[in-house]
Amino acid sequence: MQTATNKTITFGIPCYNSAEYMDHCISSIVEGSGHAEDVHIVVVDDGSTKDNTLAKAQAWHDRFPSIVDVVHQENGGHGRAVMAAIEHAKGVYFKVVDSDDWVDADALKEMLERLREFVAFQVQVDLMVTNYVFEHAEDGKQRTIDYGFALPKGKVIGWRQIGHFNVAQYMMMHALCYRTEVLRTCGLELPAHTFYVDNIYAYVPLPHCKTLYYLDVDLYRYFIGRDDQSVNMDVQVARVDQQLAVTRIMTRAYHLYDDISAKELRRYMIGHLTLMLSVCSVVSKMSTAPDARKNLDDLWHEFKRYDMRMYNRSRHGLMGTFMNFRGPIGERITIAIYHASQKLFKFN
Repeated sequence: MQTATNKTITFGIPCYNSAEYMDHCISSIVEGSGHAEDVHIVVVDDGSTKDNTLAKAQAWHDRFPSIVDVVHQENGGHGRAVMAAIEHAKGVYFKVVDSDDWVDADALKEMLERLREFVAFQVQVDLMVTNYVFEHAEDGKQRTIDYGFALPKGKVIGWRQIGHFNVAQYMMMHALCYRTEVLRTCGLELPAHTFYVDNIYAYVPLPHCKTLYYLDVDLYRYFIGRDDQSVNMDVQVARVDQQLAVTRIMTRAYHLYDDISAKELRRYMIGHLTLMLSVCSVVSKMSTAPDARKNLDDLWHEFKRYDMRMYNRSRHGLMGTFMNFRGPIGERITIAIYHASQKLFKFN
C-alpha cells in the first residue's frame, strides 16, 4: 500500500502496551505543531495486550481525524510497526517517534517551516538531520547530541561535504527525518520481533539519500529511565543474540568500498558499523550465555568472509582493537573501557 502524498510529514509512533505514556508523545506533535493540517500521525498498535493502547489511539483519531490515523496489527515488534507506519504514511517526509519519547514544540515548528519550504519550492532534500536530547529520569539531567563540525548548518549538501563524526555523533533514528519515497524504494526491511532495528533504519537508507540538510535544533527528546528499555545495559546483555542479528544484517547490507563512491559517506558508515560490532563484542563478553563468545566469533568470521577490506578496517582500527582484547584480563579491560565511555557520553 502506498497512500496519496498530501501532507508535509508523517510521524510514525510504534506502540506496544504504551497507554501510560503515549498521550504525551502524541500531544507533543499535535499541540506542538498547532494542530497543523499538513502534519500526519500514524499510531501503530503492535498487538498490545496489557492495556488500552488501541482505545487511546482511537480516541486521538476521533478527536483529530484529519491528523491522526490508527493501524492495528498482530504483534511483530518495533521494526514491523515502523514498516507499517511507512506503508501508511501520507507525508512527503517521515519521522519515527517512539511512544515513550516526545518532541520539543519550538524545534518542531522550525522543522516544519523548513520542510514546507522544501516542498513549496520543490527542493529535493532526502534527509533532514536534527539534534536529540537524552532525558535521564534517574537524575533529571540532559545530554544533547548535536552535529556541529560534522555537518554544515542550514545548507543543502551532498555526502562529500560532511565532516568527521565523533563516537557520540552517529546519526541514530532520533536524529533522522527521511523523504518518505527514499524509505519505500531503498530496500529497507526491519525484521520482526527484534530489538535494535533502529540501527538498520539509520544505516541502510543513507546511500539512497543524495542530499541532506542539518537543522540545528533540539527536536527529539529521548527518555532514559525505564528498566525494560532496550538500551538498559542488563537488557542489552540479555538480548545479545538480537544485537548480533541486527549487526549481521548491517555487515551484509553493502560492500562499502565497492558500493559507495563518496569516501566521506563510506568513512561514516564503516565507523557506524564498527561501533555496532564493538557493542556486540562488549555485551557478548558480559553475557553468561554459554554460546555468547562463539556466536560473536562466528559474526566476525562471517564478516571477514563477506568483505575482507571492511573487516580489516573494523577489526583492526582503534575502536575494534580496544573492544576486542583477548583473554580474561583483556576482556576486563574492554569492559572497563566501555563503562568509562558510558559515563563520559551518558548514552544509556
